[in-house]
Amino acid sequence: MANQVLLHFLVPLFCGAISQPIRYSIPEELAKGSSVGNLAQDLGLSVQELPARNLRVSAEDYFSVSAESGDLLVSGRIDREKICGKKSECALEFESVTENPMNIFHVIVTIRDINDNAPHFFGKSIELEICESALPGVKFPLDSARDADVGSNSLKMYTLSPNSHFSLSTKESPDGDKYPELLLEKLLDREHQSSHHLILTAIDGGDPPLSSTTQIWIKVTDANDNAPVFSQDVYKASLRENMPLGTFVLQVTATDQDENVNGEITYAFLNGPASANLVFSLNPNTGAITTNGTLDFEEKSRYMLGVEARDGGVHTAHCNVQIEILDENDNVPEVTFMSFSNQVPEDSVLGTVIALIKVRDKDSGQNGLVTCHIQEELPFKLQPTSKNYYKLVIDRALNREQTSEYNVTITATDRGKPSLSSKTLVTVHITDVNDNAPVFHQASYVVHVAENNPPGASIAQVSASDPDLGSNGQVSYSIIASDLDPKALLSFVSVNQDSGVVFAQRAFDHEQLRSFQLTLQARDQGSPALSANVSMRVLVGDLNDNAPRVLYPTLEPDGSALFDMVPRAAEPGYLVTKVVAVDADSGHNAWLSYHVLQASDPGLFSLGLRTGEVRTARALGDRDSARQRLLVAVRDGGQPPLSATATLHLIFADSLQEVLPDLSDDPLPSDPQSELQFYLVVALALISVLFLLAVILAIALRLRCSSSSAAWGCFQPGLSSNSATGVLPNYSQGTLPYSYNVCIASQSAKTEFNFLNVTPEVAPQDLLCDDTSWIPDTLGDTEVPFVSDSVSKQAPPNTDWRFSQAQRPGTSGSQNGDETGTWPNNQFDTEMLQAMILASASEAADGSSTLGGGAGTMGLSARYGPQFTLQHVPDYRQNVYIPGSNATLTNAAGKRDGKAPAGGNGNKKKSGKKEKK
Repeated sequence: MANQVLLHFLVPLFCGAISQPIRYSIPEELAKGSSVGNLAQDLGLSVQELPARNLRVSAEDYFSVSAESGDLLVSGRIDREKICGKKSECALEFESVTENPMNIFHVIVTIRDINDNAPHFFGKSIELEICESALPGVKFPLDSARDADVGSNSLKMYTLSPNSHFSLSTKESPDGDKYPELLLEKLLDREHQSSHHLILTAIDGGDPPLSSTTQIWIKVTDANDNAPVFSQDVYKASLRENMPLGTFVLQVTATDQDENVNGEITYAFLNGPASANLVFSLNPNTGAITTNGTLDFEEKSRYMLGVEARDGGVHTAHCNVQIEILDENDNVPEVTFMSFSNQVPEDSVLGTVIALIKVRDKDSGQNGLVTCHIQEELPFKLQPTSKNYYKLVIDRALNREQTSEYNVTITATDRGKPSLSSKTLVTVHITDVNDNAPVFHQASYVVHVAENNPPGASIAQVSASDPDLGSNGQVSYSIIASDLDPKALLSFVSVNQDSGVVFAQRAFDHEQLRSFQLTLQARDQGSPALSANVSMRVLVGDLNDNAPRVLYPTLEPDGSALFDMVPRAAEPGYLVTKVVAVDADSGHNAWLSYHVLQASDPGLFSLGLRTGEVRTARALGDRDSARQRLLVAVRDGGQPPLSATATLHLIFADSLQEVLPDLSDDPLPSDPQSELQFYLVVALALISVLFLLAVILAIALRLRCSSSSAAWGCFQPGLSSNSATGVLPNYSQGTLPYSYNVCIASQSAKTEFNFLNVTPEVAPQDLLCDDTSWIPDTLGDTEVPFVSDSVSKQAPPNTDWRFSQAQRPGTSGSQNGDETGTWPNNQFDTEMLQAMILASASEAADGSSTLGGGAGTMGLSARYGPQFTLQHVPDYRQNVYIPGSNATLTNAAGKRDGKAPAGGNGNKKKSGKKEKK
């Protein structure tokens, strides 16, 4: 039947529903499986697209779409009379739907009528009683035939079997129905023929035509010469649907001029559709028509009733009653989901179609026009696409973390008065996507951990949250960066990837590692994964786990102890020595205090609580022992405090010679190493003497050759040697800033080497020698000028190397020797001071420090920088002894103590057999 398919109209496919429907025309009663047309091709779809587009139609009772070819196929019986009844035009309207993207197309299939229904009469026969007195020309209505077909296939004419008394006339109603009437052609004679038999045939206009017949039986009776007559041939009335039972519709009226029984008229419905007789009732005496059932405009909008009026005789009359049913707004709109997806990803783009909705109202006119809307606060909107179709689309961005589901109420309202509406509730679930990175609960973390912590202990915990669901919200933790060595990082800390707990893998030491920085990352399990970083600074707190370390005084490598010499004339407050100690801890744990544990004479010396300076508390008495011993304890400020002890040996003497007898009394064992050193010193002294004699001899020979007689005055008796200026301009190059003036006196064969004060004096003019000869100094690079001096008296020691009281350092950093000085609050200053003291004391102890190297620095500036001067370190030059002289390299005691010191004051010497020798 494909050649019978007629394509009336095809509009190209655009986005959404097309504006004009696709039309097809087929005859009714087409066989199941017959092709109506290639719907896919008419929509512009290829055969390959069909599986993905899921082409389907809504009229599944009548049509289906072939998934292979896209043809629109007949899937059920198509009976035009059942679908459209007596309508002249019959069409099936439905929608075709495609997906990906979703589109709607309207399809109209016109059902053409075929002549598949023959006319038929309701009764098998028609019986008439005609009075013999009936005049020719009288018409007798006959039962009409009904034909379900329309148009040319409907009932076209009636024929009557040949008869000399009767003929047939046809009457047409306003709706096009034809009613046969029997026309009397000539008078009847009951006595001649009391009955007649006729055949009435109804023929339609089909090709070939179909027909049906009925028998007409006519009985001739005696005369009743007037038949009833209706006031109207057609009665019309309109009635609203849903009227209650018994509602009056109209009244038909017929009159009969006969009297008595022949004039009494009764009314009855002619044989017609059974539905009409069920809906309406007719009063046989009055002709009043009332409702007898429920009127529903949606089922049937018009009724055509035939009414017969019969008198007491055999005369009848017929009329038609046309009743129009008026529509009432008695049907609420219906909402049908053609397609619906209740799982919507939260990252769906705007305009994504969630559902395709069809609305329908069985009412007509304004009562059947429907509008739809949803709540305004929802991120969705309804878009009308075509007649009675809407799309539910996304109007605003979705966020599952804020709202995980939406209850959408679709309200459909018609335009009737009053309007009716219906509500349909659907739930749209928002599915999760990984659109949120983990967020740490803190912007950064600072963790304080005390040192010596147990390995494996938890020191902190980081926490991050991710509002996503499932694996998108599952957070794992890791360490991604640190200021530690990457190879050593794992040996310091680790983090639990599930809980975020940070563990210490080892015990921390504040003295080795004060702090370190970590960068931790929280990463979710989404695809792609999102992450966030946070910094953590771990501060290692100090514990009092290091006892103070005494830098001075210390024991020599040979085990001997140092001693300090104190002038016998030292006044109260005289600085004897200073105990120097450091503590590797920090803060209060390194705040040191000094205490006297034991003393030979407790009231003779005082000890600075914070400075460690040992001063004389009173003058030395006659009964006081020349040798004193102090046991000093150094405690830190920790809880509990740790301490160390140092022993000070103090000797009151004005020169080293006074000390030697006391030292010889010490019952110390002989030290072979010390004896060897002694012999080396003696040998060095002999070589020096021989060298000096050679120099003197050379000078004498030179002077003898001189023609100047004044040059020999230096050797005359009575002359004395005078000091001359002997300071070299290059004394800052690491050598002792002293020059040696050598003079030969005639009165004595003894040669003296005097330490001359560095003063701007000029040598006397009466010297035996008028020029100065320089000889190398065996102690360094300093040249020694050789001059004559008439004075044999030994010069006093040079006091320019003494430090003032303000230059003596203390661990508190104060230069005024304040007993209550405070420890520096700055941790950097404290550590640098401790390092400087340790370095300087070590140099002094092992003899590697060089006297010189810049004024007031003792060589520290070259090693630690110019900012560290002698005011920060103890005066270790008090321990330097120049062989052959009682002078010492001390700072100006007169400036410190307010008086000129005695020779050899403040000298420090090791006790033992070495000094005795």
